[in-house]
Amino acid sequence: MTRRFTAHSPEETVELGRKIGSRLKEGDVIAFRGGLGAGKTTMTRGIALGMGLKDEVSSPTFALVNEYRGALRLCHFDMYRITGASDLESTGFFDYLSDGCVIAIEWSENIADELPDGCIVIEFTVIDGDRREITLIGDERFDF
Repeated sequence: MTRRFTAHSPEETVELGRKIGSRLKEGDVIAFRGGLGAGKTTMTRGIALGMGLKDEVSSPTFALVNEYRGALRLCHFDMYRITGASDLESTGFFDYLSDGCVIAIEWSENIADELPDGCIVIEFTVIDGDRREITLIGDERFDF
């Protein structure tokens, strides 16, 4: 199922993320696609809120992964500097896949060959200013 949305502000991106987050389950993997400043971390803030997490979500650019704990755990990866499977191994990514957490991956394009089947794909296209076209490829849980 593919759905397209237009967000006119960061607040609308957060709200869409909240809807997505409220429907996530253990083991879900979200593969974000989009350039710098497209809204990936903003969306992750909304996803965390929808999952009931109270943490302040920030970009994992320098840490590579940020973890947020609640009834479900959210592991937020940044793959900007990752160029292949050997780099990916050093992040612990493969261990997280079998750990039952929800995984959100910024710059998933860099590890496309290593993503598991059935990922939820969220693609961002900057239209202008704060306006974004957001394409969600997932299952019927996201038919809203």
